[in-house]
Amino acid sequence: MSDQAETRIPPELRPEQGELGYKLDDALDAVVSLQAHIPEDAFTASILGTERAGHGVIIGDTGLIVTIGYLVTEADQIWVVTNAGQAVTGHLVGYDYETGFGLIQALGRLDAPVMELGSSDALQVGEELVVAGCGGVEEALKVHVAARREFAGYWEYVLDDALFTTPAHPNWGGAALIGGDGRLCGIGSLYIDQIVPELPNVDGNLSVPIDYLKPIMEELQMYGRTLKPARPWLGMFVSEVEDRFMIAGVYNDAPATAAGLQAGDVVLDIGGRPPTDLSGLFRSMWAVGPAGCDIPFRVERDGETLEIAVTSVDRRDFWKAPSFH
Repeated sequence: MSDQAETRIPPELRPEQGELGYKLDDALDAVVSLQAHIPEDAFTASILGTERAGHGVIIGDTGLIVTIGYLVTEADQIWVVTNAGQAVTGHLVGYDYETGFGLIQALGRLDAPVMELGSSDALQVGEELVVAGCGGVEEALKVHVAARREFAGYWEYVLDDALFTTPAHPNWGGAALIGGDGRLCGIGSLYIDQIVPELPNVDGNLSVPIDYLKPIMEELQMYGRTLKPARPWLGMFVSEVEDRFMIAGVYNDAPATAAGLQAGDVVLDIGGRPPTDLSGLFRSMWAVGPAGCDIPFRVERDGETLEIAVTSVDRRDFWKAPSFH
């Protein structure tokens, strides 16, 4: 995730203080740069790389930072750099794979302001916001909310209510989605080349709404994870091809691989439920039971129908966890 394009935001698309009702410089100074090193034997190293870079937002006066978790998952070294050039090391406090949020604790005092958490629930389609990476106004982009809808990612990920903004920020990972009151409304996660089907040529970014963080933040700080039962995880990637759902790939040594699922298998049903969309496919898996349950698949492979039961796991058992001292 460190190969995002170098930011090039035209001056006319950058926010100006006169257009805003909050102190722009203070908000932008709360956005920091993150660089993370991940061990080569980490489970996600082969997919996400061992050197990752993006942004985070200071949300606590003790140096607590929120970011998008894929930047720092399994990291053994994290560096935090402010707009003023101050650099300190950071520690991975916790990661929630259901929402995608990661929390970092700066291990030195940060001479930078805190951005208060806002309300993502109140955002309306068409509302004007700012997406900001670290680097001041040159890394800030005026956007508007283009859509709010469910989002399903091929890596066994579903958000009930994702925020889609346009135009697209070229360096989106961990960027701050700033509301009209100068508060944090979301964290940048993805580039999306088609925001809504009726606007096929409109691209933008997906941000995870900050209201998903509020109920889990205390548990993430205390335990490095949430305490609710883990969803079953199989370690596969699924894509939709001509209204059929095909397994596009599987992790080595993951449950899907161990059970015999293969890239190219077409999922016919899960527990007797034929999938109608990608989110429904994953929800059918999760409805069977918590992590550890057997997920019954019926798949088509080379014209033959196969029934395969996959013993699921808690994906956190495969990842290097944050260490607490």
